[in-house]
Amino acid sequence: MADINTGPNPLFLREDQLHQAMELLFYAYRDFTAECDAMLATYGFGRAHHRVIYFVGRYPALSVSELLGILRITKQSLSRVLGELVEQGFVSSRPGPTDRRRRVLELTEKGRVLESRLSTIQRACIARAYREAGGEAVAGFRKVLLGILNGDDRRRFERGA
Repeated sequence: MADINTGPNPLFLREDQLHQAMELLFYAYRDFTAECDAMLATYGFGRAHHRVIYFVGRYPALSVSELLGILRITKQSLSRVLGELVEQGFVSSRPGPTDRRRRVLELTEKGRVLESRLSTIQRACIARAYREAGGEAVAGFRKVLLGILNGDDRRRFERGA
């Protein structure tokens, strides 16, 4: 007898399943950041510093306004964190090549070393999970994460950025 239910199983949309997914995200993020948090603490840094270091490293010559757009934090919050990173020699800030009012950010050698150490830890965590889950699950996971993102950020990844 043919299966008449050709659509997806809606059981994953039950409230208990959605709550479990929320908890899994919280626990996964806690474990994903734990080792890096401990390393950052030795510098007196937190997760906001980590995010700045990551994105400035990922996108060299990133402007302050572009970074604000990615992080979606206030200028005041970024100013404090960025000021500490510049002062301690992890990030350099210079005038833009065409508009001197535009501040361009780059990691210094010291910043690249820290970013590499932090990213190595987190890449290993993701690689382990990906190996255990397999290719089909990884593709599904990416699809779920893209579904959580807002439209602008989703388009950034759909363009292959």
